[in-house]
Amino acid sequence: MTVLHQPATTGDVLKYEVNPNYTRETVTLLEGTNYPVGAVLGRITASGKYKLATSGGSDGAQTAAAVLLYAVDASATDAIGVVVARGPAIVSKAALVFDPTVDDAPKTATKHGQLAALGIVPRDTA
Repeated sequence: MTVLHQPATTGDVLKYEVNPNYTRETVTLLEGTNYPVGAVLGRITASGKYKLATSGGSDGAQTAAAVLLYAVDASATDAIGVVVARGPAIVSKAALVFDPTVDDAPKTATKHGQLAALGIVPRDTA
């Protein structure tokens, strides 16, 4: 029997938001990455562009600032994406996608805490 695989959707990531006109923003994603739905993003201070939130560094992107709601291919050039930038909102922990440097439970917990500080609450169940 053939097994079908459906890619993640916004509904897999975003479980609740108070008002999309308040919680969402349109942002510029830094080129060089094919960003998946649920990507946890950090904002680069110098340019204002977003990229996957890293576990270290000093460009500003080490702090989680948003969650991407739709997949965006920015592999060749900067691209526009829609994110949840503030809460109240609830996202699924299982659907969040992290930079490869966020590679253990304490680093993941740090990113969850940074999102929660923005009112974007990661939950196991929603």
